[in-house]
Amino acid sequence: MVETLIKIREVTKIMNDRKDSALETSRTTRRQMIVCGVAAFSGVAMASRAAWAAADIGISRTAESIHQEPVFKTSRKRVYQALTDASQFDHVVKMSAAMQSMKSLGDKPSEISREPGGPFALFGGYISGRQIELIPDRRIVQVWRAGSWDAGDYSIARFELVEQDSGTKIIFDHRGFPDGAGQHLAEGWNGNYWEPLAKFLAE
Repeated sequence: MVETLIKIREVTKIMNDRKDSALETSRTTRRQMIVCGVAAFSGVAMASRAAWAAADIGISRTAESIHQEPVFKTSRKRVYQALTDASQFDHVVKMSAAMQSMKSLGDKPSEISREPGGPFALFGGYISGRQIELIPDRRIVQVWRAGSWDAGDYSIARFELVEQDSGTKIIFDHRGFPDGAGQHLAEGWNGNYWEPLAKFLAE
């Protein structure tokens, strides 16, 4: 009888130990789930806060920009001169699509300062701005605007001249122009700058 009671106690203890162990495992699992849930929620909250913060400081992820890389069969010096010398650029203007289709631009000659900070006016004054950086035969950076834009609207046009084989590649970037103008401007750079410039340089 005593032996039976001892065996019953041992079995009961083993069962209680197993129950406590299972309960502990269950508690750990619940604890882990709560911690994971809090971490996940915190991650979402932080991402959401980051998105709101970006919006609050005015960062736009949708601004348009233009990147083009026309190549010309001549030296960097020759390309630089054609873009910065008013009399040479006048020849480019006369061969441009704009002058062929918009005679209303008139015959006003190009004005191009060769000094940083100096003004320029092209295509009868329809395009204007200021030279920001001029590194001979290497780089031109301009504050650039079209006459149809709202007052105070300006963009940045950057021409980086690099040697390519026996010619010159312009790494061109244009940004900061009014929303929705990208397509028209991209076509304009081709028809009014690169194509007539290539013709002029080939003469």
